[in-house]
Amino acid sequence: MNADEYIKLAEVEDQMWYFRSLHAHVGRELARTLRPGAAVLDAGCGTGGMILRLRAQHPTWTFAGIDFMPLACELARRRCGPDVDVRVASITELPFADASFDAVVSADVVCQVDNPEVAAREFFRVLRPGGTVVINVPAYMWMWSYHDDSCQTKHRYTRPEIAAFFRGAGFVEGCTTHWNALPFPVVWAKRKLFRRETDTSDVKRYPGWIEAGFNGLMALEHAWLRAGGRWGWGTSVFGVARKP
Repeated sequence: MNADEYIKLAEVEDQMWYFRSLHAHVGRELARTLRPGAAVLDAGCGTGGMILRLRAQHPTWTFAGIDFMPLACELARRRCGPDVDVRVASITELPFADASFDAVVSADVVCQVDNPEVAAREFFRVLRPGGTVVINVPAYMWMWSYHDDSCQTKHRYTRPEIAAFFRGAGFVEGCTTHWNALPFPVVWAKRKLFRRETDTSDVKRYPGWIEAGFNGLMALEHAWLRAGGRWGWGTSVFGVARKP
């Protein structure tokens, strides 16, 4: 991402509805498999918001993070403190030994590299046997917009592509779903019909009534997923798999 986007991210990710929901998706899946004391890598940690939220909910877990941008790593270190090992690195070349983590999370980062299959193999390598990988990526190439230009997205994915991403690296028991399904028409309209030349990304502060509305829609989506459902459409693809 551009440096300006990281600065915006640090300012809004603790409050914005999108990140609250994304972090909740990740937390739900990790809580199903991880035990106390588990080691978690945030592969593309940005400014550390996900680590902060997960650490507050699971204080016995240990965390590490990497990001390609030095500015992001500096902001993450300031926010997360010395207990979190944050390093400047790419998801295609992780600076950790084999079998170092019980879980690897990569949220909206696989979409930013030219060779995602290399990143998948790196996730597999640093996971311990039985470890969990959690991926989130933007959906549908036909949804490309100013948001992707600002975030330096290289590809928007489909569910079959993420399933193939897992299989190609050797992961098993993968499952995928869309999310951001209920707000999808609003997001599509904003990015396709009502875009302005000055638009950068949709990461920004929104009025309270907008945040409340989106949080309500996200609560319904989460309830459906907790009940075992899946979403067949939405602005993002979310996937979970396991290392044998």
